[in-house]
Amino acid sequence: MKHSERHRTKRIGWLRAAVLGANDGIVSTASLVLGVAAAGADSKAVLVAGVAGLVAGAMSMAAGEYVSVSSQADTEGADLAREKAELADAPEQEHAELAAIYVRRGLDRALADTVASQLMKQDALGAHARDELGISEVSTARPIQAAFASAGTFSVGAALPLCVVLLFPASLLMWAVPGSSLLFLALLGSLSAKVGGAPVLQAASRVTFWGALAMALTAGVGALFGVAV
Repeated sequence: MKHSERHRTKRIGWLRAAVLGANDGIVSTASLVLGVAAAGADSKAVLVAGVAGLVAGAMSMAAGEYVSVSSQADTEGADLAREKAELADAPEQEHAELAAIYVRRGLDRALADTVASQLMKQDALGAHARDELGISEVSTARPIQAAFASAGTFSVGAALPLCVVLLFPASLLMWAVPGSSLLFLALLGSLSAKVGGAPVLQAASRVTFWGALAMALTAGVGALFGVAV
């Protein structure tokens, strides 16, 4: 009887970048809009500041994700190259090292030696990458995927507060932007929790709390200085 399993860990790479991008898009753009509005700017100035924040933020997220994940990929590549050289120079020592890992995980010595021998015969580098270095297909760094996911979702997230700016007059932005943005953040937290299989209420509350704090601090700075941009 077939037993098919679908594990959510396969989504970790793009889901992390997507949630980060969308969350940052909503929070940073809403905070920017609130800060400018609190300083007494009109709707046009608020909108221009928000659009500039969207473009700059999306590019920053893409570049940041690409550079950071590329660094991870470079480190993984260096470790794999080193492991490949060690396998060529000292295969017996590498076999003993892999068998010792399986012993620590609960296998007896004889079975651990057998497992290590069979796995190394099939794919020595893959076995050491997975069990010694912790590098697997699920966790492998994908810089381009992370960059596009983060930039795209940032743009979508940032567009939501800007739509509110277009729909409401300047006199109502101090209430409309934070209220709608908190709703957007709660929906984002709920959606990401559902996709990742996590508790919905906990994720939504966490995202909403930090978003509210960021917007409150930025609005406070704008009101404190009170200079129209």
